[in-house]
Amino acid sequence: MLNSSSKLSNRDIIEHTRDFVVFALFYLYLWLGVDLRFIYHSGAEIMNFPIFYRGWPFLEKFLSQPGGPVEYAASFLSQLFCIGWAGALVVTVLAWLICVCTDSIIKTIKATRLRLVRFIPTILFLALYSLYIHHLVITSALLTVLLFACLYLKTNPKSVLYSLIYFIVLSVILYYIAGGAYLVFASFCAIYELLFTRRRQLGLLYLLSAAAIPFVEGILVLGASNNDAFSNLMPFSWKILYFGFPSKSLIIPYILYLFLPVTMLGWGLWKIFVRQSDQPGTSEANSGEAKKTTEEKSNKGILSTIIESRVLFVVVLFAALFTYKNPLKAVFAVDYYSYEGNWPKVLSAALHHPGGNVAAYAANRALYHTGRLGYDMFRYPQTPEALFLTTERYLLAHWLRFDTYIELGFINLAEHELMKALEANGERPAFLKRLALINMVKGENGMARVFLGALNRTLFDASWARNYLAKMESDPNLSTDTEIQYLRSVTPKIDRCGNISRTNVDMYLDLLDSNKHNRMAFEYLMAYYLLTIQLDKFAENLGRLDDFDYDRIPRLYEEAVLLYNSTGKKAELHGRKISRESQERFKNFSNTYLGRYGKNKEMAIGELTKNYGDSYFFYYVYGPSGMDK
Repeated sequence: MLNSSSKLSNRDIIEHTRDFVVFALFYLYLWLGVDLRFIYHSGAEIMNFPIFYRGWPFLEKFLSQPGGPVEYAASFLSQLFCIGWAGALVVTVLAWLICVCTDSIIKTIKATRLRLVRFIPTILFLALYSLYIHHLVITSALLTVLLFACLYLKTNPKSVLYSLIYFIVLSVILYYIAGGAYLVFASFCAIYELLFTRRRQLGLLYLLSAAAIPFVEGILVLGASNNDAFSNLMPFSWKILYFGFPSKSLIIPYILYLFLPVTMLGWGLWKIFVRQSDQPGTSEANSGEAKKTTEEKSNKGILSTIIESRVLFVVVLFAALFTYKNPLKAVFAVDYYSYEGNWPKVLSAALHHPGGNVAAYAANRALYHTGRLGYDMFRYPQTPEALFLTTERYLLAHWLRFDTYIELGFINLAEHELMKALEANGERPAFLKRLALINMVKGENGMARVFLGALNRTLFDASWARNYLAKMESDPNLSTDTEIQYLRSVTPKIDRCGNISRTNVDMYLDLLDSNKHNRMAFEYLMAYYLLTIQLDKFAENLGRLDDFDYDRIPRLYEEAVLLYNSTGKKAELHGRKISRESQERFKNFSNTYLGRYGKNKEMAIGELTKNYGDSYFFYYVYGPSGMDK
């Protein structure tokens, strides 16, 4: 007997160790692999990311609607995604609690052979966040439902009348807290009463309550609309559908909501119609045999636990590998690091996780800030539209462009883009911050205070807002703020409203006419000429190098000059010289391309990519189509 207890104890230890390892790895994967900070700074790609403000006015609107408390709490917890480790901890605890609740329900209905299904939500959570889909609100509602379901199943009175009263009390409280997700709770309880306790009258009443509670409490008492009363915080809520989620992104929430009721239903029906072996008296007749096989069963239990653990780890690993390589990660990474001004990280993310034009666009901005745009631009796949993302394909990508517009000096364009982003995506702190900055640059302190006041009620940008509010009190013109003064100096005198396009550089020239020392405008102008292979225009503007403190002609400019001169023309370098290294490189490139391969692009591309893939020579010959080969 003591040996048996020891064996069972060993099985428990194996299970607890396994669970700890699973959720520890789950946490580390979310924190270091997925990086939930990218979801927080996701711009317009995750349109349902909730906003949150401190204070009663923001809380009040949640307290008068079904599901408001859960929605408010989930909105607060979502803000912790801004801190990578904290956001990962929130999701891990949520997944763990759902796992615990699922296990409790499975034990209550005596479906111990199905206990491994409690990890299904964990695997689904892993896939959900690996795909950079944010549904913390509806998954928080699901957890609340499961907690109430466990409470009902564990403390359900034996009396039919008391059970009904108890259910109604729980239902009224749960519906107010979790809104339409209450329907899942009603289905849990109905299935439990219909199939497991055989109190069918109660089960039918519980099914009726799924319509009665939302109607009475939601519509009549709280004044909610029909849609909100029955669907708020459910995957099919109009709020979810409003954001235009692709059907694939809703599959996981649907499975999360349906898998446990379906499991209960299937197990209950199987017990009623298939498993006929539980006959009265059978246990006494077989008690002697049971005593003899206790140790054997214990050993089998430990073996099955080990096998289940291995299967679980394989499934989790497969789910992680299947969803890890998500192209959105590159887009989110460069967006986040750009917002933070972490330029080395932007360049690394764009190089190792290429995300097309969006990654190249962010890389170009990072290269400028690190002084490498004229040297390393063609280390990244480039197209003319990657410089500013202004083609029709990126027409609605307002959130990507406003920082570059601000830095160049296109203050009005940046404000236009920000207002569009604000209208489409809500009051994100990043938008409010930039709008406050723009209004301070324009000297419109009244509007600036509006945006700063909103930021002052956020969790992580309040100190920035208070700092500028204090500055405006002591120095309304912000004459000592170097960033504000710089942006005022690069804002053009001619206010042209419109977008920069691939075929129009008037606005770059406006910036340089307004301030010839606007280095970013100059480098972007030259990059534009290189990308569109307008070497005549490029050569005409080489004299502007005198307006800046370049210690040498940037490498890519030298390569462009050598190509220009090879056409029989002569670029004026204003006393500067092409470096020996660039001349040797051009000579070797020409010998390879012209001499060895006779201008045969297809045959030459392998060697040229290897030795000259980051050069303007290569881009000049192959153009954008050759950059990704």
